[in-house]
Amino acid sequence: MDDVRALSASPQSALRGTNSLSAKITSTLSSSHADADFRDALALLDSRALPGNAKARRNLRLDMQRKVMVSNAGIIADFGHVAEHLESIRTTLGQVNSIYDDIRQQLVGVHTATIPVLNDSQTMLRQRANVENQQRLLTAFQSRFVLTDDEVATLISTAEPVDDDFFTVLAKAKKITTDCEILLGLEDQTLGLDVMDQTSKHVNMAFQKLYKWVQRNLKSLNLDNPQLNPSIRRAIRVLSERPSLFQNCLDFFADARQRNLSDSFQLALTGTSTGGREDPSVKPIEIAAHDPLRYVGDMLAWIHSATVGEHEALEVLFVSDGGEIAQGLHNGKATDIWQYIEGDNGAAADDFDALKALNDLVDRDISLAARTLRQRVEQVIQSNEDTILAYKIATLLGFYRFTFARLLGDDAILLEIMLNLEGEAFRQFRSLVRDHIANLQGDFQQTPSDLGPPDFLIDALKQLEAILQTYETSVSESSDREADFEPTLSEVFEPFISGAEGMARAMPSVDGSIFMANCLLAAMATLKAFDFITRRFRSLEEKLEEETTRLSACQHEFFRTESGLVSILDALKDIDTSSSDLVSLEGLPCLQPDALSHASQKLDEFLPSALMDAMDNVRSLQDPGIARLVTEAGAERFCRDFEQAENVLDKADELRALAGDQDESSHLRAVFPRTTGEIRVLLK
Repeated sequence: MDDVRALSASPQSALRGTNSLSAKITSTLSSSHADADFRDALALLDSRALPGNAKARRNLRLDMQRKVMVSNAGIIADFGHVAEHLESIRTTLGQVNSIYDDIRQQLVGVHTATIPVLNDSQTMLRQRANVENQQRLLTAFQSRFVLTDDEVATLISTAEPVDDDFFTVLAKAKKITTDCEILLGLEDQTLGLDVMDQTSKHVNMAFQKLYKWVQRNLKSLNLDNPQLNPSIRRAIRVLSERPSLFQNCLDFFADARQRNLSDSFQLALTGTSTGGREDPSVKPIEIAAHDPLRYVGDMLAWIHSATVGEHEALEVLFVSDGGEIAQGLHNGKATDIWQYIEGDNGAAADDFDALKALNDLVDRDISLAARTLRQRVEQVIQSNEDTILAYKIATLLGFYRFTFARLLGDDAILLEIMLNLEGEAFRQFRSLVRDHIANLQGDFQQTPSDLGPPDFLIDALKQLEAILQTYETSVSESSDREADFEPTLSEVFEPFISGAEGMARAMPSVDGSIFMANCLLAAMATLKAFDFITRRFRSLEEKLEEETTRLSACQHEFFRTESGLVSILDALKDIDTSSSDLVSLEGLPCLQPDALSHASQKLDEFLPSALMDAMDNVRSLQDPGIARLVTEAGAERFCRDFEQAENVLDKADELRALAGDQDESSHLRAVFPRTTGEIRVLLK
């Protein structure tokens, strides 16, 4: 039975086994390689060597599960050890927490006890920082706004010298005054006002100290040394910031230099100073000058030399440092409260002109000596009676006036003195000329027997030549020198030439023209040597030409009259050879045969000596060339007149021949045979 069931069951079991395997194979084949578990199972199988028998392969799963169980048991045992260790750690942490709590309680107690000390320490640190900041601020404030005792002593003590330290401290004090504007911008202005007040007092006292020091040094300043003391130059530049003190110093210096230069000028004039001091090494101008011109020239030369020396010595100060002085004056005037009170609206004065200030100071320095010069020169001018000398003095004064104008400008007192002296010298010159002319009124009536220039004109021309030579070598500001000299020329020349013209008008025509021509020739000979007298020279040439024209007319009339042809020439001069006037010629008395024959005979007698006789008429002309020219001009006019008469006579004879008169002996030319060609030959 059992065998039957077994047999009957075997096929079923076999079938189920086959199905189970098929399902596993199907499941295995359907597994994706991307499945992580599947990939791990394959890797595990690959790492293990599979047994070769079928039983072992059938028990593979069980073996694997057994190994897993063994591994899990080991892990559980390890976790047990870990749990034991964690328990030990928990116990340790409990102990640590207990110790921490104890320490914390102790720290809380300590912290509570040290809080007041820490607060006090922080407060003290903050106070220390504030004190240090205040100390730094105080140090910075003192270095910028406070002068030390030594600096104050350097600034205001008269026992301390005025040196570089003084100027350094003064610059610092002025900067403090300027910087106080920052303090005045604060809400509380007390500090700024106090500092400014104190510093301003020190600065003012420093300027007073500097002012007195400059005065002392200017008093003993040696201007002969071209290098002005640098300390004085610097002091004056700084002092310019106080315009009133600066001007007072200049006034003081000018007063001192006035006295020094005046005393030196007096010493140069007399050899003795104003204080009675004699200098044997000085040769007095009063003794060395032998004539008034030399005397005046030496005095002017001394004044010029002193002025130039003063100018050069002070030029270092005002020109080299002029910009700094101008800036100082500008700043000083800009901060001067009085200009606002006086209504200047805070406007600064005109810009400082260094050159003008220099010129003004030099002019003031020389002013006392210039007054002495004026007195001496006025005495010379008033006592002089020589016309030429008066003009030379005036010209010399004009030269120095021009020189001083270029050196000191047009507003100088010295220039005004020179202008007045020059004007006075010219007035004296004109007065002497007029007095001389008044004394010559009698000479204007005395005609020289040789018709030459009168003595008064010769003397006047010599005087004019000397004056022209003086003017030619002088310096003139005018671009037209002749126009500049014209007033003088009118004074020293015009009256004399006018007197000669008056004398000529009172003479016979020929003598008057000869006399006037001689006077003009003498005047032209004097003016010819001077190129700047061109217009007046041309005027004299024109007058001379007028006189020579008159003389040639006189010579022409002489030829007409002495030749005996005057009536014939007058009768025929207006006859037209082509008109009917020729018919009426036979009725003219002067063309009657007897009259015409007499005229021809007189002409023949006149012609051989005609030229010599004519030249004798103008023998008093002092220029033989002009005498010959006027004679030849008169002869030429006579020849032209004769040619006109000759043509008329020839035409009249031709007309008579055409009328049938064949008797040539009755023709006019037969009685009057002279030709123009013959006349020209005989009058050459």
